[in-house]
Amino acid sequence: MNWKELLETQLESAFKVAERLVRLLDEKDLAWKPTDGSNWMTTGQLLLHMGKSCGVPIKGFATGDWDMPAHSEMDEKKAERKMPPPAEELKSVSTIEEALKLLTLDKAIAFETLNHCSEEELESKRTPAPWDPTPINLGLRILQMIDHLNQHKAQLFYYLKLQGKPVNTFHLYGK
Repeated sequence: MNWKELLETQLESAFKVAERLVRLLDEKDLAWKPTDGSNWMTTGQLLLHMGKSCGVPIKGFATGDWDMPAHSEMDEKKAERKMPPPAEELKSVSTIEEALKLLTLDKAIAFETLNHCSEEELESKRTPAPWDPTPINLGLRILQMIDHLNQHKAQLFYYLKLQGKPVNTFHLYGK
């Protein structure tokens, strides 16, 4: 299996399951967050983050076009900023439809960007991340962003469980 085939398969699966989980929510669920502990995102905040957590950074790694400050600016502002910001400062989606549109757009960005990458670039182009200056190959960076979406997909799964929704392992891994 080559990089492109691996990444396409993983992207398709991650987005399919994420969309399936989002469709289990109702509008009233968007304000819900766990009550134990602190600094939890609401479901709506989580959905907004999920809708920009994969394709947008993949585009950044592949093209250098980041929707955030340049790497050097981030290093200079490290002492000033709260990393990550407290949950109450995060924006939220307003509707389930908005969350689904964001996921669809992020998926399109991911696939469009991947389609412009050669197998050689995925294997040998070394790129740092705004949060990790260590250059690693582009294919692995993209795989990390798919893992990022998968982590939040699992977080949403547990949010659904905690809300009493009838979900099980097949919702995460079933076809």
